[in-house]
Amino acid sequence: MNKGLLIVLALVALAVPVTAETYRISGTSTFGDGTPASFQDITITCQRGDSNCYQYQGSDAMTDNDGVYTLIINADDDDNGTEILLTLRGEQFLHVIDLDTFRMTADNRMTQDLQLSQSPPMPGLGGGAGCCLLLFALVFVSTLLKTVAGLATPRGRAAFQGFREPNYHECPECNASIVQHQLVVHFITEHDYDPVEAGEATGLVLRKSWFTGED
Repeated sequence: MNKGLLIVLALVALAVPVTAETYRISGTSTFGDGTPASFQDITITCQRGDSNCYQYQGSDAMTDNDGVYTLIINADDDDNGTEILLTLRGEQFLHVIDLDTFRMTADNRMTQDLQLSQSPPMPGLGGGAGCCLLLFALVFVSTLLKTVAGLATPRGRAAFQGFREPNYHECPECNASIVQHQLVVHFITEHDYDPVEAGEATGLVLRKSWFTGED
């Protein structure tokens, strides 16, 4: 074989593009307590100084409501054995590209579950707002039920219309229960007090109701 033919064959070999395969990594991501890491970004990062990994750095995927994710990259035989880091919420998980095993899988995907060491984040503003709305609804329903129960009685209906039941006080002379605005009249008509004495006696009765224990 002459030298010219060898050069042509070499150029043809170099011109044929290397076919990359669609390489899938799939699994379930969870927090330390086992709850799904829902709607979280999983990003490929590289170990320092690993130039073979750089072409994949920045590729990402988002988990679904159940924490399931699928990362898709293109890999060829030269990438077999390349180490990449799957980064989730600041934690990293090593994955080694294994084309030999990948080609033997029935569903054309490599399975790698990710479990974080951290706990789920506390509910933020949205959770707080939901709690406030729930509390407001409970207070509203409680107030409505009390109002309905009050309107079911004559006294409740009267109070709803603005009627206030008068205060009653015990007469010191006869121990009768007298409505407050009738005390003066009661002392005059029932116990023969003159108006001044009736007023003073009424004042003493009212003062006792305002200041417990005062004579």
